[in-house]
Amino acid sequence: MNLKKYSLVLAAGLALASSVGTVSAAKKETAKEFVERIQQETIEISKEIEAAYWVRSTYITSDTAVLAAKAGERALAFEASVVEQAKKYKDAKTDPETARAIELMLRGSSAPAPTDPKLQAELAQVLTDMEGHYGSGKYCNEKGECRELQELESVLANSRNYDELLDVWQGWRTVSPVYRKTYQRFVELGNQGAKDSGFIDLADAWKSNYDMTSEEFTTEASRLWGQVKPFYNELQCHVRAKLSEEYGEDKVPLDQPIPAHLLGNMWSQTWDNIYPIMEPHKGVASLDVTAALKAQGYDEKRMTETAEAFFTSLGLPSLPESFYKNSLIKKPADRNVVCHASAWDLDNGNDPRIKQCVEINEEQLGTLHHELGHIYYYLMYKDQSPVFKGGAHDGFHEAIGDTIQLSMTPGYLKKKGLVSEVVESPEATLNKQMKLALEKIAFLPFGKMIDEWRWKVFSGEIAPEDYNKGWWDLRTEYQGIRAPIERTEEHFDAGAKYHIPGNTPYTRYFLSFIMQFQFHKALCGKAGFEGPLHECSIYDNKDAGKALGDMLALGQSKPWPDAMEALTGQRQMDASAIIDYFAPLNSWLKEQNKDRQCGW
Repeated sequence: MNLKKYSLVLAAGLALASSVGTVSAAKKETAKEFVERIQQETIEISKEIEAAYWVRSTYITSDTAVLAAKAGERALAFEASVVEQAKKYKDAKTDPETARAIELMLRGSSAPAPTDPKLQAELAQVLTDMEGHYGSGKYCNEKGECRELQELESVLANSRNYDELLDVWQGWRTVSPVYRKTYQRFVELGNQGAKDSGFIDLADAWKSNYDMTSEEFTTEASRLWGQVKPFYNELQCHVRAKLSEEYGEDKVPLDQPIPAHLLGNMWSQTWDNIYPIMEPHKGVASLDVTAALKAQGYDEKRMTETAEAFFTSLGLPSLPESFYKNSLIKKPADRNVVCHASAWDLDNGNDPRIKQCVEINEEQLGTLHHELGHIYYYLMYKDQSPVFKGGAHDGFHEAIGDTIQLSMTPGYLKKKGLVSEVVESPEATLNKQMKLALEKIAFLPFGKMIDEWRWKVFSGEIAPEDYNKGWWDLRTEYQGIRAPIERTEEHFDAGAKYHIPGNTPYTRYFLSFIMQFQFHKALCGKAGFEGPLHECSIYDNKDAGKALGDMLALGQSKPWPDAMEALTGQRQMDASAIIDYFAPLNSWLKEQNKDRQCGW
């Protein structure tokens, strides 16, 4: 996750930009002078604000909550001032670079600041409180056994006991009702900030970040989902059938959505933890990377260095020494931290770091590659002007590390000594593709529906008294899953997912899961690979690395279609590479499902 708390309407590039006060408009200041001034002020003042956010995430106490709230208040005040000043230059005749900078400043942020200073202070406090509640959340069962999220997630990943899974699933969802009303107030404050910035509401502001109108973006997101929905439906149908065999048709009826607690993940967003149930050909080409990591004595740092080595094999630079000194990669035993993995671009690109409570397993190794994708984006656009430091759009930032993950093929893992042999056969291909599809394809509707819910909440289409009903209606519509027990409006199940209290837009992940296959196909072409797309790894290929690095170096200095074209030769996002990549599995699923009644 690319973390930019309280991201400003300078969206994207002024990194955690903020200020100790309001910026006074200079008389007779040209647009170019205005942009230069704002960028310099941001560089000077951001260190304090960034430090406050970092400490709040790595030391959750009432004291750090005060510091973060005050920092957020200053950030929001600065944002409001910048937007008001930038409006004056909206139609100014100036050079293309300055015009681009003004455009970025006027875009919506995830929490646009109201112009009223009292509301700015309240918004900062609300955001700090919600994230703090989530980060310190735990579930204590009837026996008095208390477990934090990571421990609960482990149960969902590994247990096949229906009742145990249900207990853990509902247990984590006892954490979020406490901030349901707080979230409702956030929506009110965020909508006011959006209106003060010139948007209809917060949904309109969020959808304005893609070099197209919000209406055009809504249509584009629907088009992309339409490309992959038939494949997802085949996967959902087969998964439901296998789970029904595992748990019994009384618990998993073949004509109903899947109970959400049986999919191996706290939020049913990825399903790869139930791969042992889903494995098409038992024992063929088994890739137990977790066992290899543990047997070879990997620790948190060695896992991180392994991820770094993939990027350097492409000809990209080594991480700065400060990265390992300042990052948090091991969960502290003595304090609460926000363990949700995130990447941070501090000190104007001079102090990139990650925050991740690394565990020694295959999933966490993949997450490290994802987070370092953000870090290498930071490093490659480090020399851009501050306003241009950001992904071409937020989906680009999320896609980079995941693109690298697609090259973590069995052949690559063998080179790293994490598997003993590479088995190539149709059966092995199906097994590998099933495992990946349970992660990548299963995620797509989840990635789409989270912001569908928020957009409806922000617009008022889902009223506060219907938050939970609206949430589960969309989860069933998009994913074909259902709550395993009755849920009411006393609950706040959306808030049990970090990105809701953390106020991180989520469509970026949906887009990134589309684009990573598009990027992978293009990079494999740059590497001169010939063969099935799923067999390609760009590891140690400098031609692919140069193409990737050149695109990353653009930051958001150009509209995203320019960055897309620079790497892929295309000017639009396209999911056809997914269908190409998973062609063997898609055909196999259709054969498996031919006598089943699919749908829900």
